[in-house]
This record gives sequence, structure tokens and C-alpha cells, in this order.
Amino acid sequence: MARFKVGVQLRPQHTDITALREAWQRADELGADSIWTWDHFYPLSGDPEGTHFEGSSLLAAMAVTTTRARFGMLVYCNSYRNPELLADMARTVDQLSGGRHILGIGAGWFERDYDEYGYEFGTAPERLRALRDALPRIKERLGKLKPAAPNLPIMIGGGGEKVTLRLVAQYADLWNTFGPVENFRHKNEVLNEWCAKVGRDPKAVERTVMIRDDEIDNFQAYLDAGADHIIVGGDYPFPLENVQRLLEHARD
Repeated sequence: MARFKVGVQLRPQHTDITALREAWQRADELGADSIWTWDHFYPLSGDPEGTHFEGSSLLAAMAVTTTRARFGMLVYCNSYRNPELLADMARTVDQLSGGRHILGIGAGWFERDYDEYGYEFGTAPERLRALRDALPRIKERLGKLKPAAPNLPIMIGGGGEKVTLRLVAQYADLWNTFGPVENFRHKNEVLNEWCAKVGRDPKAVERTVMIRDDEIDNFQAYLDAGADHIIVGGDYPFPLENVQRLLEHARD
């Protein structure tokens, strides 16, 4: 069985800073290939008024308190930051980590974040067009910065077949979507088709998938469907035993 990568998303809701820091350090010690958080301003589940922490600040802390795992946002909302600023933030965090950062980005979808923080929510097509326009600006700025970071990997999250997956084929080094297996397999095939249309080697895009806890022992189905990198997620108390289980499968 082929070796695959294992990641974990630590959701910054209904917890405290100490627990978050301990969780990402423990995931790093266990040997996780990647560690992620998310780019929201309020909880997505549970008490909507519960505790919550801002993701980009967490990434800066993660950069200097881990040593081996790659890490990033799963994923940044394009709407919340100027593309040039986001590129500079990502480059700086990458420098702090010694070159382990992944710039994850998507079009955005959580309306409460937009409304409460004063961003224009608009429509899904408008948000996708904004992402389309931002990606070349991000890549250009990464090359202009001093020191530059032209090879900083970009992940795009999402499964939209007409726009998002085309953007993945054009710009991304990694792509993330969700299960179930049938959904992942179909989206993966569509991405392969877009790679062919734009002249991109499909193997140049690492395929990551977020799975549910009850799918961990069905990991092989995702590998057979084209996944390279399987990510589990969790709220506090963070389920690092799931990371351990997946790592054991990956090392068999």
C-alpha cells in the first residue's frame, strides 16, 4: 500500500489558547504531515456565541512552536484581505516556520463573518470572480517581496466544477474538498479534466480530502479515488487519537 499523508484541522472554537497550542504541538510530535486551522470569526457549530480565535494569528504562533509539520489555513477567505497583503502575511509566516507554510485560500461562504465584520457578502459568482482575480495578484506579489517566496505552495479549497476546479488546475499546488468517497472521486475526475484542458500535469496538484471520524478505517477507498493526503478535523477536546490511527494506517 502506498504511503499517504495525514493531516489534522484544529478548529479554534469552544476552546482556549493553551489547549490549541498543546494540540498542534502534540500533532507535530506524533508525526502529522500537516496541521490546519480555519478562517472564521465565529463558531460554525455548537453555541454560536461560544469562544473563538482568529486564524492568521494562530498560524504565526504555530510557525514558531512546531518543527516538522507543514501547516496552514483550511482555508483563508479571499474576501477578508487584500491579495497583496495576504501574500505578504503568508510569506512572513513561512519565514517564521523555516519554509513549512501552505497558503490555503477559497472564495468564502459564511455570511455571518461578512455581516459582523463589515464585508460585502454579495453573491457566490461575485466571490468566485474575486478569487479568480486575486490568485494571479497573490502569485505576482509572492515573487516581488523581499525576500521573495515564488514557490510558496498554494492550496485552493472547494468543489465548484465550473470555476473553482478550473482555478485549481491553473494556480494550485494542492486542492482540498470533502467526502463522501463518491463526491471526492467525481470532483477529482473533474479536476483531472480541467488539468487536461489547461495543459497542467494532474500529478502537479496534490489531492487532499477532509473526512469524517467514522470514515477513518475506510481510508483506502479515498486513496483508490485519488487522494494523496487525508485530513481529519475536530473540536476541543481535540481527537488526536484519530491522527494516530491514520498515521498507523499510513505507515503500514
